[in-house]
Amino acid sequence: MENVIIVAVKAIIMFNKKALIIQRAADDEVGANLWEFAGGKLDFGEDLEAALKREVVEEVGLTVTVDKLLYASTFKTHEYRQLVILSYLCTANSDNVYLSNEHQNYMWANKEQMKDILSTVIVDDLHRYSVWEHI
Repeated sequence: MENVIIVAVKAIIMFNKKALIIQRAADDEVGANLWEFAGGKLDFGEDLEAALKREVVEEVGLTVTVDKLLYASTFKTHEYRQLVILSYLCTANSDNVYLSNEHQNYMWANKEQMKDILSTVIVDDLHRYSVWEHI
């Protein structure tokens, strides 16, 4: 199998001092039931911030302002597939979330809730890249 690198963008969406986290659907092939930030894959030729805004609308129905890039991380999902994730701080224009079929639940979470609910990998990245001071 040919090696492939996927670029994805994620939005740490803030509204009223809380961040939006969403839970993957129970039947999801990768990460069923896991909690994460909204976002997804970059389409070929697509601008990073345009991809982020598109993915946010598709997954949670929100319009966001992209404030800044917070950090980048990478890991392998398979021996032949590497994922690069660019995580941005964003601000929502409202808290009215409309989930796509890819997700089953959402929460506007404070820092303590995020530390309890998000995966260890995500929480470790938030610590490693000093994200907590920005949210």
